[in-house]
Amino acid sequence: MQELLKKALLIAETYDVSTCKNCAVVYSISYMPHENNKLQAKEYIKNNNQAKMLDDTPCGQALIELGLEGKVNNVGKEITKIWQIASMRYIQSAIGNITAFVKDADERSTFCQTELSEIMQNHKITQINGIDKNIFYQNFHPKRY
Repeated sequence: MQELLKKALLIAETYDVSTCKNCAVVYSISYMPHENNKLQAKEYIKNNNQAKMLDDTPCGQALIELGLEGKVNNVGKEITKIWQIASMRYIQSAIGNITAFVKDADERSTFCQTELSEIMQNHKITQINGIDKNIFYQNFHPKRY
């Protein structure tokens, strides 16, 4: 397992996570009883051929091929940390508008714990779902349990 985690960490830290301007898509499903946000993100990507989620990047695909796909609350701390590193890099490389499927996101999710703060720190990201990112942030209220 340690070798797998070392390989996964190298992938998370180095593999390509880039998207074109206005093409980054995020979703939140952790700690939720369903995957509606991910399903909506996939549907959005079908209709917007340049859009992609972290899962669609070489980094995400390599992590999934290692068998590390799953909800944060189901995969363990080490794997969660690996995905958080990949997510952080993904958001740091994004430009323009982020399309976010985060309805009822749990405050413990990767979106709330990692991605949202990275979006706010990335001056190249100006909007979330077509709304000024600062206004989105002020109005965003994660679901709390």
